[in-house]
Amino acid sequence: MSPIPRRSLLKAAAVAGAAAHVSWALGTREAQAAPAAEATAAGPVTLDWLEDGGLGAAPGTTVGVPWPKGAHPEEQTFSLTDADGTAVPVQTWPLAYWPDGSLKWTAHAVGSGTGRLTLAAGTPAAPEKKVTVDRRGGGIDISTGVITARIGRSGATLVRSVTRGSTEIAKDGRLVLLRQPEIEDGDQGTVRYERFDGAISDVTVEQDGPVRAVVRIDGKHRKGGRSRLPFSIRLYFYAGADSFRMVHTLTFDGEQKPGEASGDFIRGLGVRFTVPMRDESYDRHVRLGGEGTGLLREAVKGITGLRRDPGAAVQAAQYAGERLPDPATWDQRVTTRLQYIPEWGDHTLSQLSADGFTLRKRTTKGHGWIAAGGGRRASGFGYVGGASGGLSFGLRDFWEKHPAQLDIRDAHTDEAEVTLWLWSPEAQPMDLRFYHDGLGQDTYPEQIEGLNITYEDYEPEFGTPYGIARTSELLFWANAATPPAETLARQVEAVRVLPQLAAPPGQLIKAGVFGPGLYSEPDRSTPAKAKIEDHLDFLFTYYKDQVEQRRWYGFWDYGDIMHTYDTARHQWRYDVGGYAWDNSELSPDLWLWYAYLRSGRADIFRFAEAMTRHTGEVDVYHLGEWAGLGTRHGVQHYADSAKQQRIANTTYRRFYYFLTADERVGDLCHANVDSDETFLALDPLRKIRTEPYTPDRHALSIGFGTDWSGLVSAWLTEWERRGPKWEKAKARVLSTMETIAAQPNGFVQGSGLYDLDTGKFAIAADPVVSVSHLSAVFGLGELCAELIDLVDMPAFEAAYYDYCRYFNAAKTEQAARYGSDFGSLLLFQGHSRLDAYAAVRTGDEKLAARAWDKFYNSDGYQESAPWKTRELTGPLTLVAGSEAPWISTNDTALYGLAAIENLALLGNRMP
Repeated sequence: MSPIPRRSLLKAAAVAGAAAHVSWALGTREAQAAPAAEATAAGPVTLDWLEDGGLGAAPGTTVGVPWPKGAHPEEQTFSLTDADGTAVPVQTWPLAYWPDGSLKWTAHAVGSGTGRLTLAAGTPAAPEKKVTVDRRGGGIDISTGVITARIGRSGATLVRSVTRGSTEIAKDGRLVLLRQPEIEDGDQGTVRYERFDGAISDVTVEQDGPVRAVVRIDGKHRKGGRSRLPFSIRLYFYAGADSFRMVHTLTFDGEQKPGEASGDFIRGLGVRFTVPMRDESYDRHVRLGGEGTGLLREAVKGITGLRRDPGAAVQAAQYAGERLPDPATWDQRVTTRLQYIPEWGDHTLSQLSADGFTLRKRTTKGHGWIAAGGGRRASGFGYVGGASGGLSFGLRDFWEKHPAQLDIRDAHTDEAEVTLWLWSPEAQPMDLRFYHDGLGQDTYPEQIEGLNITYEDYEPEFGTPYGIARTSELLFWANAATPPAETLARQVEAVRVLPQLAAPPGQLIKAGVFGPGLYSEPDRSTPAKAKIEDHLDFLFTYYKDQVEQRRWYGFWDYGDIMHTYDTARHQWRYDVGGYAWDNSELSPDLWLWYAYLRSGRADIFRFAEAMTRHTGEVDVYHLGEWAGLGTRHGVQHYADSAKQQRIANTTYRRFYYFLTADERVGDLCHANVDSDETFLALDPLRKIRTEPYTPDRHALSIGFGTDWSGLVSAWLTEWERRGPKWEKAKARVLSTMETIAAQPNGFVQGSGLYDLDTGKFAIAADPVVSVSHLSAVFGLGELCAELIDLVDMPAFEAAYYDYCRYFNAAKTEQAARYGSDFGSLLLFQGHSRLDAYAAVRTGDEKLAARAWDKFYNSDGYQESAPWKTRELTGPLTLVAGSEAPWISTNDTALYGLAAIENLALLGNRMP
């Protein structure tokens, strides 16, 4: 452990003393909440559904619940009851631990439930029908007590069969990839493409019941000796369910070079099942979801609408999907002519944009298609089967992540084929080539000049999609018969909005997670507070509406928002360099998650969920030399040459992981544990560095702001999860905290030389003043609040409080403390939350006053702003809607976080 200078220790002691007396004086939430937390630490928690309706037709749900320090020992078990006090089966496991070993987060899986549920310490009830996992033989059999799925261990078949009782409902679940080796930029030519099949390389049972079982399947799409697009699939099974969930992740490892027409252009990407068809063709049914819970409800051989009427009861039964009576009982003018009625074996629903889907069908291959309807936004749901059983299937975010498609083929034969296309083969091939030719920016000086006009940090060959990823979610039901309309509607609803249990904001606040004291429940008790709450609501609603108006949808785009508005064009700057997609710039992810934590609002959760799925996958590299780094904001999510830790920041992912126990997001958190190694591969300051520097394993230049905050968030998460590398991660957290604090100027030193082997920063010989307005706006403040709560390290606290105290200080104060001022800075409103935090922790009344002064009277959003939108119609805009030209995403994220944290910390000290 590095020695801490005596000056820092003395200063820290003074800080600790001041903090002790000011907790009462400032009326901090932390001080007020502590006794209540102790009194009710182990008390029951009421869990509720984000949206009304409970679990519905979904297979199950898993929720993360936080606990105050010391509330529950590691071995604690939990029970769950419904509103009537009836025990609900639950499966529990730890997600995170406090440093004292007590439980910090627990995950709870349930396979049934409708209303509010109460979680408490106790003995869990066992499900009547348990999930069981049988690893014997060449496959893995998973039974929910209702259905059994046989999982392959090798080859191309992921799910060998899905049975319900003795009836096989589906089989040969597999992946399909269509690769187009050339792309046609003209109006002539022949399109060729080839099919790759998913090939399993590894299968792992991650959970085996009794309520929930999870199987992970990894592999690549292969054709002959070639492979493309690694995949990672998780299958989720819950006790008593007739369905299962699939989480499908692909990583792009193809080659697409700018200016070249040949490469790996994806023409189609899908999940395919075979469905045995045992019934007569008039007892076989097709259902495809339209708008809302709307359905195309047809039979393979229709007996309605004919010139001859089989009878009203027969027609009604077919429309309902019920087994028809013996044809001998029908009007014989129909029965004797059944052979002349076409059998419609093939159906396709394609959603090539966010604004339109089309339906068509045909009798069989080689014959023409006929239109069968269409609409705006399909649910992504389908069904094929008959009176003896059938498969329902759905793709979540179907129209939001267009182009998507659902295919049913050969339903008139013994085996139908179902394909859920994550990328529709009817769309243009997936073209991920960089969007311009470089514009002559061959040297660093030229690239800096380009940055000064388009705000794009260009560098040849850096705008590559190699290594980006995307995760999709699918649901499957094994039905004993064609479900009635009401059941199908519930299945559709589960596909569109997957039910999610949630802990209430009060529990999140009481537990002290995610920066204790930094957020509180919305409070409109005074006009000043109410006005800020109104502003927060306005900003969220505006972005939610802009997603719709500007159509921020698409397979690679959905979940992100734009960076800056172009007031002249009445349009976001979607085509102007670094002003386009936001890619987490200045932490909108963090703003949204804090907005959810304090409010429990379902619409905010869903918005933040989509952003987490996007920014954690698409904006970050998962393969190659830049794995563990993300890409700065730009016209394409991977276009900018700034590949940095700040975008890959685990801070933005861990909320969703702990709230839902989502394994894929957990993978992303774990993958960043060794991302300090990326500083060997790429120097983030290579274009502006003036001093000689070559990355060295024992002397890597790493900033204490955007760089370290990204690294330490991964280490902290691994440590509290007790992941495979948690001891190394813990050591990295502590050693970097110690050696930042030991710098001559602490955080103000700006950066240090980091040793990959020891996990420490070298202590600089001379003090340096190097402060950036970006250092604390990528989660540094929120992480430091967590670290200070978790780790007793007075020198680190003092160093951080100094940074908070002096960033917004006058230049004369900065110079008096450090020998020189901090230069030209901005983002003072966003940094007001650092003032507020330091004020509460140190008892500095002047800081408390300055926090609100900088919030109201510096840069960012002012009370004098319009705080409203204005209507936009043609010909000013493409789609009628609204605009707020004064809004920018940087300011929104910083205002949102400052408002939330200042209200929580100093809500009773408002001017």
